[in-house]
Amino acid sequence: MKMWPFSRSEPIETKAPSGTSIPEDWMFELFGGGVVAEYAVTGRQAFEVPAVASAVALLSGSVASLDILVERRDGDNWVQDKDHHVAELLADQPNDWSSTYQLIRDLVATALTSNEGAVALVNKIDGKPIEVIHYAPGSYTIDYSTDGRLEPSYRIGNRPVGNSDIIHLRSPFERCPLSLAAGAIGVAHKLERHAGNLFARGARPSGIISTPKAMGDEGVKKMLKGWRAAHEGPENSGRTAILFDSATWMQTVLTSVDAQFLETWKHAILEICRAFRIPPQLLYDHERVTWANGEQAAKEWLAGLEFWMRPLEAAMRRALFSEDERYDWRIRFDRDDFTNVDLTARATAVSSLISSEVINRNEARDWLGMGPRTGGDEFGNPHINPTKPVPADGGRQLPQNEDVERKPTNDA
Repeated sequence: MKMWPFSRSEPIETKAPSGTSIPEDWMFELFGGGVVAEYAVTGRQAFEVPAVASAVALLSGSVASLDILVERRDGDNWVQDKDHHVAELLADQPNDWSSTYQLIRDLVATALTSNEGAVALVNKIDGKPIEVIHYAPGSYTIDYSTDGRLEPSYRIGNRPVGNSDIIHLRSPFERCPLSLAAGAIGVAHKLERHAGNLFARGARPSGIISTPKAMGDEGVKKMLKGWRAAHEGPENSGRTAILFDSATWMQTVLTSVDAQFLETWKHAILEICRAFRIPPQLLYDHERVTWANGEQAAKEWLAGLEFWMRPLEAAMRRALFSEDERYDWRIRFDRDDFTNVDLTARATAVSSLISSEVINRNEARDWLGMGPRTGGDEFGNPHINPTKPVPADGGRQLPQNEDVERKPTNDA
């Protein structure tokens, strides 16, 4: 008595069904067919994927390129205080070997790529910060309390450091974007390696000549010589091929599996963009960009930067100001710099704010980095109450209907 499937006399069919294509090595490795392969990458390997390197450089460089403002509370408003010792420290070099741009760039880049986040130590003398030092991952340890408060404690080397002396920037998910996107990065890394191997070992031929008879070495050489003489070279391109001795020609085509190679690659890049919250067009993927979604993507990009700027502002305020100073002073990145790249948008915004009397002319000139002018502190709509300059009066602005005594000219 035979018990199926424990015994079977017929051979097992191993041939692929008709009309299906057999996946290639890269498909097997990615989806675990036959060979178990760990494709997720971390650390330096991840930066071999251009999308990852571009995303980290774009995010960290964009935040670091903004001016850092130290502002003082003035009633209900905040005014810039350039004379505060924190403003002087951050104006140029926070330490002897790096600039403020490098400090902010490296802090954000480390937070994007390290699960522990980025740590900088603020050295102080008599409570006054004198330098800010960014430490590389591995040179510090962070422990959290187990009572539910998640209060961190820091050690740099073997030396404990107080929380008020530490700038700590990290992802809110206890894992950095690089770690969260490890799978997508691994897919892109694997596909790039297979693409490199494909061209390094030679691409597929455009077709195959087959014959039912055994030709031998000499016969193959003669056939190849005749084929090349008849069809190789630009002058022979497009000529009708003539085969002999029952030989046939079969053109090789791109299979569905080959076509999915690029689609899988594009999807992996899109997943990396999602993990870092970067619109694909900022990584030079303009395939689906339109006027409508391009503007929305720009807004989402600015919102993504806020994801890192606000925690960094709060961390710097806590570490650089004493407990008594924190109410009256704050640190803020100048978001206005984002409009510098679009002069038309910046000019339109300034004109609209002046016309609606939200700001006056001197406030607008200060926004543009220009000095004040006489009469610029008054609010008014220039489209309703136009004015004209009077050169003889030192630039004072007068209404057009005001009578002004002028000196006679030679033409009078």
